[in-house]
This record gives sequence, C-alpha cells and structure tokens, in this order.
Amino acid sequence: MGREHVDVLIVGAGLSGIGAACHLRRRHPGRTYALVEARDAIGGTWDLFRYPGVRSDSDMFTLGYSFAPWTAPKSLADGDTIRDYLRRTADEHDVTRHIRFRHRVQRADWDSQRARWTVQVRREDTAETVVLTCSFLYACTGYYRYEAGHTPHFTGQERFTGRIVHPQQWPAALDLTGQRVVVIGSGATAVTLVPALARQAARVTMLQRSPTYLLALSSRDRLADAVRRLLPARLAHQTVRWKNILLATANYQLSRRAPGLVRGLLRRGAARRLPAGFDVERHFTPRYDPWDQRLCVVPDGDLFRVLSDGRAELVTDTVDSFTARGIRLASGRELPADVVVTATGLDLLALGGIALRVDGVEVDLPETVAYQGMMLSGVPNFAMTIGYTNASWTLKADLVAGYVCRLLRHLDRTGTQIVTPLASPPGPRTPLIGLTSGYVRRGVGRLPRQGTRAPWRLHQNYLRDLLPMRYGRLTDPNVRFDRAGAPRRSPVDA
Repeated sequence: MGREHVDVLIVGAGLSGIGAACHLRRRHPGRTYALVEARDAIGGTWDLFRYPGVRSDSDMFTLGYSFAPWTAPKSLADGDTIRDYLRRTADEHDVTRHIRFRHRVQRADWDSQRARWTVQVRREDTAETVVLTCSFLYACTGYYRYEAGHTPHFTGQERFTGRIVHPQQWPAALDLTGQRVVVIGSGATAVTLVPALARQAARVTMLQRSPTYLLALSSRDRLADAVRRLLPARLAHQTVRWKNILLATANYQLSRRAPGLVRGLLRRGAARRLPAGFDVERHFTPRYDPWDQRLCVVPDGDLFRVLSDGRAELVTDTVDSFTARGIRLASGRELPADVVVTATGLDLLALGGIALRVDGVEVDLPETVAYQGMMLSGVPNFAMTIGYTNASWTLKADLVAGYVCRLLRHLDRTGTQIVTPLASPPGPRTPLIGLTSGYVRRGVGRLPRQGTRAPWRLHQNYLRDLLPMRYGRLTDPNVRFDRAGAPRRSPVDA
C-alpha cells in the first residue's frame, strides 16, 4: 500500500492552523489537505493554557478571523470562549474531520525530483510511526515549546515544603482556598493570574524582578456593541476590526516615536487606579521603553482593583532563596507561601521541533532567512506562521494563509510545482523577533533570522504588509519557480 499523499499538510490545529485550513477550503476547494495535531484537541495555546483567569489581551475582532465574525459580548475574552469559537469555526468550515489528533511531526524530507515532502509522524496514542507525503508543507506550530515552560532553578527550592506550579502545567484539581500564594513574574500570565487567584486564595503576592507596562481597558467594546446593533454581523465585524487595527497601529507607532510621552501616560493611568501614596515609580515604571517588550493589557483594570483593596500585594525585588515556608528576598524580607507559581515565561521552539532536510541536506534554521516573514531561504514549498508581536497574531496569520493560497494558484497557472526563496541579499542578519523580553532573548537564536529590508524583513505593521502580501507580485528576483525534476541548484544561484 502506498503512502497517503495530500496536496497541503498543515501542522498544528490551533489559531493559525484552523485559519489556514479554512482559507484553503474557501479558495482551493479541490485541493486535498490534512491537519496533524500533536495534542488531542483543537485550540493550540487556548487549549493548552488552563490556569485560572486565562484570557486574551488582544481584542477578538482582530484575534478572531476576518471571515468568521466575533459575536460574543466581550472583546477581551476568556480562554473557554476563544476555544469554543475555534471549534465552531472549524466545524462550520468542515475542517474538523480533516484533523489527525495525537500526530506529532518529527521530521520532513524534501525531494526536488518528485517535488514532494516525505513527513515522518509519531502517533502519540500508539507510539507507531506514520509516513505522509505532501506537495506543500505549512507549519502552524507557533514558536514555543508546549511540553514545558521556562522554569529557572531557585536556590533552596528543594527545601520548600509547599507546592511549586508552572502555569503551563496547571493542575486541574489545585484548590487554593485559604492558601498563601506567591506568583513570580510580571508578564501577561502573572497579570492575569493574580486577580483570578485573589478570588480564592487567602493572600496573593505578585513578585516581580522588574515592572512591565500595563494598560487598563474595558473587556467590552461599547462602540462595537453599538455598531453590532446597527449593522449586519459580518459588516459590523469588519467595521470594528478595522477600527481596532488602526487604533493598535497608532498606539504602537506613537510608542516608538514618542516613548517618553507614552511612558508618562501609562504611568499616570496606573496612578489613577491605585490608592494615594502607592509607589508607582518603583512598581509600574519599567527600565525599557514601551513596546521594547510586549505591553500587557489589564481587562477592566482587575489587577489594579485587587491591589487597591488589599487582596493582593505587589513586591518588586529579586529572589535570594527559597526557605521551608516561603521565599527570602534580596532585601532580606521573607514572603510566606503555601504555593509558588512560577509565571517565568516560555521556552522558544522553532517549528514545533520539526527537523527539515532538503535533498538530503539538513536545514540549519538559524542560518536561514525568512522571506516575507513566512518562507525560508533555500527551503522549497514550505511556509510557517509567525504572528505579530505588537498586534493580534491572527492579523499576520490571515495574511500568510492568503499568500500561500495565491502561491498555490500561481503554481497551477504557470505549470510549475516548486517555489523556493533564494538566498537573501548580503548584509546584517537580525533576530526574527525584535522584543527584548526574557523568553525572546533566551531562545531567539534557535529561530530563522531576518534581513534588513523587504522582502527579507518581518514588518510588525499590518497596514504595511497588507497590500504586498494580498495583492503584490509573486514573481521577483528573490524567488524561483521550477518544475519537478529540474536540476537542483544552490539557493545562491539566480
């Protein structure tokens, strides 16, 4: 029996993968495809993270799909609602039956003579190896490791008599009633956890080494509510979506061009929501400029509220060591704790750990350069999705999916079967992700790189990407289209 072959193999059934499959079905209904998902459910990040209060800090009119109107009341939604939206979208577009759950891609080998990938997949439920072939491989895996988050080792943690929990592996049965909880971290996860835990625990302390910029926003978009009452669902969705795109772009551009102004606005916004005398300078004034790291949104100001009413405390200090009953700080203070939550970040993982090989040669990912932020120099018939870091992930995912569909149509129209980005122009190589966050600094060296100018530079700007990715020319000197069986040439050959 021959190996099963599909035209397009999508890796990952999260936000990017479901969207990619929907775009493919809508624009190429005759093409065969499959999704392989290592876990046993749809949702990716939104199925993996089950810690209390998990939610989006991107609005759902832009984090949701352009073709699937967001109809839930809250614009900043909780994880369960987002997961339900993904499942419903997959069902409505007949994608769910194409998903192979508990299928983990281990490696993929490209053969230029046959113009196809041979993909080795491990069945997580049976431990057997399955081999699939495809004409185009589309990685929608995100860029962090699902199996475990980043957990540094703290001096003395083995003598701590309480429990240490990482949010990425939150125990479903963990009962914090009457417990003293210390959350180590200052990013989006910690900002989400503290208000949620304060509803249950006896005492919650957020311990941050350094502050993060926080912006309080209403979880409901009142203008969106009004627009949805006046316009049909799809038109209302597009109207609010564009309003939010423009506002987010303006926010980012202002932050980069006038960081002092934005820093002051955010600081004053925090001060207004906190009691008089609260040390805003110490606890809410980061050492970096806005958007050097991702800005954290606080829906309905809930973190400020629990800090104001005393249900939670914010401490800015560093861990000296764990003790039997808590954490000793560099200042000498000891924080008593029954449970310590290490909201200390993610561990980056390129392409979900897939090993690529092209015509027998291993692909060294850090040596490749991303074309249009989605293809890799020297790697044929391959695309990946890496969303925006300063806006909703799905805005870029939608553009990438549309671009892939255009590429497939171009291959059909020209009678070619292979598309390969060539070597990028000489010059500096920079990290693919430009943030200075700890999780980025720790792992960005494992990712592909980017160049300094288009089409080898990953723009963090939807408005700048929209026209070239949706309507721009597909043929340029940086890309080669070939027929199957054509002599293999080095990527540097034009």
